[in-house]
Amino acid sequence: MTASNLVPVPIPDGVAALIGSCMPLGVLQAEIDAECAAREAMRFRAPLCGEDQADREHALAALARANKILAAYNPGLVVRPGGPRS
Repeated sequence: MTASNLVPVPIPDGVAALIGSCMPLGVLQAEIDAECAAREAMRFRAPLCGEDQADREHALAALARANKILAAYNPGLVVRPGGPRS
């Protein structure tokens, strides 16, 4: 059996709300926090000054905290900086 390459398709807001209603509130908040932190971490490009490096590290720490909650609920929800979920 070969794996097919699935193309991500946006889901309607109603479906997303239904999925979200089945998840604990803390997990939903962690998902939002992880997406925001990943976006923030990838905002910085080299070469970084000291302040930018500190901001990037802060965003990566927030991402790690959120991913810890997501991985405990479902490892498939883990967010990586600069890329799609894996």
